[in-house]
Amino acid sequence: MKLLEIFHVILLGIVEGITEWLPISSTGHMILVEQFINLNVSDSFMEMFRVVIQLGAIMAVVVLYFKKLNPFSPSKNKEEKKDTWSLWFKVLVSCIPAGIIGILFDDKIDAVFYNYITVAITLIVYGVLFIVIENRSKGKEPKYKSLKDITYNVALIIGLFQVLALIPGTSRSGATIVGALVFGVSRTVVAEYTFFLGIPVMLGASLLKIVKFGFAFSSTEIIILLVGMLTAFLVSILAIKFLMNYIKKNDFKAFGWYRIVLGIIVLLYFLVF
Repeated sequence: MKLLEIFHVILLGIVEGITEWLPISSTGHMILVEQFINLNVSDSFMEMFRVVIQLGAIMAVVVLYFKKLNPFSPSKNKEEKKDTWSLWFKVLVSCIPAGIIGILFDDKIDAVFYNYITVAITLIVYGVLFIVIENRSKGKEPKYKSLKDITYNVALIIGLFQVLALIPGTSRSGATIVGALVFGVSRTVVAEYTFFLGIPVMLGASLLKIVKFGFAFSSTEIIILLVGMLTAFLVSILAIKFLMNYIKKNDFKAFGWYRIVLGIIVLLYFLVF
């Protein structure tokens, strides 16, 4: 592999690590970045790479929240272990809708919606929604102030909103955050819940793409995957810490305005060039 190729993979890993956890659409950024960075790989590998690189981002969540996610932790009492199991069951409930739709319509969704027009529209629409919802929620006390407060009904509703994220440009975290905010979940709680929700979702999506691609990887393809995942892992740790510190004092409106601007840039770029 050429050094330039490794540099390109690192750049893609940085984009993935930042945009996966911030509600600004990793797919939207990937589509734009790939106009300037072209890896010397097949289209089928690139389709798989865009998803499997997210495994690095997953590991960042596991490392940062290992104690909170581990129901077997010896430092937890019986009640805390019970709460951890309950959290995982709620996360799995949230995964059911997107899991079913994703398995049934994965190829169809990619064929119909993976284009710059869809991405630009969803970036702008959800950007507007962030601003509207935050303005509507201003001054209101959140109904759900901890992960323990989230009910199974709310978990299912969040899962239904996550289905919307199957459309490129929506952002998985963006869709779930919008849904949770509407129903009164606090910003810090919905952010953490979205992180945890990403673990089974990304594992499932990555497995689906790897099986579809096949397991006959070349040495170059293995290096590209490993470098991309490691970069996404390291950058994700920083991105997650930034987001949690940011929303303790701020709302999501800045991300809404960012999405609107990015959506307009995507439209203009592809219309002009």
